[in-house]
Amino acid sequence: MILPTLRSSLSRRDAQQLVDLLGRHDESLRESAQFRLDETGIDALLDDPRLPASLLSDPEIAVRPEVVFYVLVRHALLEGGVNELAVADYVASLVMAFGQGGRAYTVRNGGEVNYRYLVDLLRDLNEAGPREAFLIRTHMGNYALWLTGLFPDFLHARVRRRGAPPIEYYENMGKVGYRDASESPEASALGLEHHLRSVSDHFSGVRVALNRVSDRYLWRSGGNPVNRLLREVSALAP
Repeated sequence: MILPTLRSSLSRRDAQQLVDLLGRHDESLRESAQFRLDETGIDALLDDPRLPASLLSDPEIAVRPEVVFYVLVRHALLEGGVNELAVADYVASLVMAFGQGGRAYTVRNGGEVNYRYLVDLLRDLNEAGPREAFLIRTHMGNYALWLTGLFPDFLHARVRRRGAPPIEYYENMGKVGYRDASESPEASALGLEHHLRSVSDHFSGVRVALNRVSDRYLWRSGGNPVNRLLREVSALAP
């Protein structure tokens, strides 16, 4: 189960590192960053438009990966007009979690069943009890967003080679998965109904924001981008 805990995990030390980063070469800028932190909290620094470039270009500041991923996702979402903190927190937490091992292919940590296709999730959904159905619907949204957001070229290549479903199919499945999951008692008990519904409502915008993250920061090296992408995600292929 993906929980939106990334933003709440940011510590006072993380905040002070951001102050140092934003004011590294100018004491007045550092004082301004410190003032904003003290007066309005860490979000004032996280949303600073200078932060993504500073994080990726200053070798003397070693921030945690959680900070970097949150900032990249948050600013890509803001660029597309998706302003909700709940969406940024959930999506950044998802990207961090799915980037570890094979977590993207299971509905829960340590899950025994690996899912490579959304249709397999639909099959098991028909036989699931309420709790398992909630996990499957949520994972349907998560997996659809993961694929369409970070690996759109892989999906396009599969369409060309095999006549596989287009990205619109994954978007629709993701929206429905998140929406139905948000309406369940399990989502309410976990405090996730707003997060899941918001990601469903903004699915297309979130997907495009993750496309920006993928294009700008994940697949920037030379060579054929489709071939490079297919090498990186070879585990996705059947």
